Amino acid sequence: MADKRPLSSPSEDPSSPPAAKRPRKKVACQRCHAQKIKCSGERPCAKCAQAGFGNDCQYQARDRKITVSQSYIDQLLAENERLRDRPPSPARDAPPEIEHTSRRDHTDPDQSRRNPIIGDQAWFQRYDPIAPPIYVGEAACTAFATRLRRFLTGNTVAAHIPRTEYMSEAALSELSTVDVPWPSFTHATLLLKVAFHQAGRVYHMMCRKSTFEALKDTYETRNFDAPVNKCKFFTLFALGEVYSIRSNSSTGQVPGVNYYAKSLALIQILPERPTITHIENLLLLSLFSYSLNRRHHAFLLIGSAMRHALVIGMNHNIGASQVVDPVEREHRVRIWWTIYIFDRMWGSKMGIPNSILDEDVHLDMPTTISPKELHDEQFPDTDYATASVNLARIAGEVITKTYSRKKYKETFLQRVQQLLKSLKAWVETLPEHLRLNSEESGLINPKYIVSLHLSFNQIVILTTRPMLLRVLTQMSNHVPDRQGSKDGVSQAALTLAEACIHAAKHSHSLIIHQWTSGSLPIFGYFNVQYLFSSAMVLLMSSLIATESATSDMEAFETAAQILRCMSGDGNLTAAEFSKNLEEVKRSFEIYKARRNPDHSSGDASGAGVVDSALSLTAENGDISTAFGSGMNASMRNAPGGFTTEMAFLEPTMQNFLAQSDFDLGLLNPSEMSGDASSALYFWNTPQWTE
Repeated sequence: MADKRPLSSPSEDPSSPPAAKRPRKKVACQRCHAQKIKCSGERPCAKCAQAGFGNDCQYQARDRKITVSQSYIDQLLAENERLRDRPPSPARDAPPEIEHTSRRDHTDPDQSRRNPIIGDQAWFQRYDPIAPPIYVGEAACTAFATRLRRFLTGNTVAAHIPRTEYMSEAALSELSTVDVPWPSFTHATLLLKVAFHQAGRVYHMMCRKSTFEALKDTYETRNFDAPVNKCKFFTLFALGEVYSIRSNSSTGQVPGVNYYAKSLALIQILPERPTITHIENLLLLSLFSYSLNRRHHAFLLIGSAMRHALVIGMNHNIGASQVVDPVEREHRVRIWWTIYIFDRMWGSKMGIPNSILDEDVHLDMPTTISPKELHDEQFPDTDYATASVNLARIAGEVITKTYSRKKYKETFLQRVQQLLKSLKAWVETLPEHLRLNSEESGLINPKYIVSLHLSFNQIVILTTRPMLLRVLTQMSNHVPDRQGSKDGVSQAALTLAEACIHAAKHSHSLIIHQWTSGSLPIFGYFNVQYLFSSAMVLLMSSLIATESATSDMEAFETAAQILRCMSGDGNLTAAEFSKNLEEVKRSFEIYKARRNPDHSSGDASGAGVVDSALSLTAENGDISTAFGSGMNASMRNAPGGFTTEMAFLEPTMQNFLAQSDFDLGLLNPSEMSGDASSALYFWNTPQWTE
């Protein structure tokens, strides 16, 4: 009988002695492999950690060949046959927090991979009968407001509110012909100080000391006609005015718009050889465009800045031999990252894809140059810049992973879990001096730090609010069976809904504090958007969380009142969002009347809200997993008690983040999909976007 030998590959010689085991080669991560650079093989590797891509350091999964016995394969086949022949049962051998999946749910494997408010077709809005329709993504807050109104009224074809509250091109063109004199040197210096204090600490768009020196030189030499410098300083004057003037009652227009219109007229001819100063001007103009509620224009300007930067290779590191001055070299790095932040953040407000992929960025993160005194007089805080870049990267991933129509292998909940893990890591690694001070400390939180946390909360809301609306729809459509029992919503869905509400309440409390302290920018865009976004979530919370329904509606009314006040002061964005919020409120009254026909719909005080609230429990029926049970009641009902990281400390959220991909893959696909009766899906009707 022949000797039994283990199977070997054709290249092996069975008669040769076994070779000594060679050390295993290190596998390069995907980023190092794409760039063809040496990888340390760690997680994260040294190169990714140095470049600030530690969270994105991923290794290609290796499909290893293993040897198993024939009896083991036969056992798996027999088990498969047994499970296939087993009759369907409402109970399954899955953990209690995993939803039960019916056989019908498997007919469409893509159901669990979709965002519950994303359909097969895009939304379009036709503003002008002779102009092409304008596209708007589902991530836009006004698009979500229309979704919410359709749910509340039960009208699946309720019209979207078009955006008309912005300064028109004709008005800007007319202003550009008006002569705008340079302010006095003292006034110009004051406006620059305001612009740097309000915007320069959040975004690096120019070197502080160098800009003030250039301003002084301009006035001393009377060189007021250089187009590039005039464009830069006039846009800074515009920002200084819009941040310092509290009302437009004297002029009837947004402060600083005269300077802005003149600056726009100076950049009509694009340079063949882009300069850093030209890119700075595009950044400044893009930021001010939001004060006029021209967010499409702002995105177009930042797209131009992105392409100018790519032309001169700003997405790559440049050697010290080519740019000797360390200030100039660091300025180049930070300008690129500001473009990156604007691209991700601006796009996330409209649901527009990222203009550049992360793997095409080969640039180091911002650093602190030596000596520190030189750094501090030119650049804002390095830790703040790094945190902003990392947060913008997550914002871009939210649009890519939750609001695109790309076909993913992972389920929607798996992708949401990945995003929330990134957000949790971001807040956990935030340096201490960038964290918010508690109210008990009595310390004032700087506006630029508050702005960072408001951006974080909005990204959490953007990630989780589709599930909040889905949960609300499921509970509203729920009908008990003959035995009076009812199917609950999965704990995973409740956890995401609760995280969304937590972020909204935290944002609301921060903005209300700014309003009451007089530090809220009257003509700003971003805080107005955050207030509008949080107000919609608070209204939805009033329908879900019975014990906080009254306080949630009071917070909603407070937000609506602030938007009305800011609209009256001339804030164009507040005028748009206030109109949307008023329509949401009218829809809410219709919803209350539908659920409680005997309740008077004219009561604006919020009475009867508790009667309209839905009883919400987890699918397993355990009261310990009911909505909001993981959060201390006093924290839920007192906005001042919230912190940025609190939502990630809840036991239900920790359980959700700890679940394996396999467990999340078992979640009921029907909960993630729409059907013909759902108010979220109406793709056979003409669409719009905003």
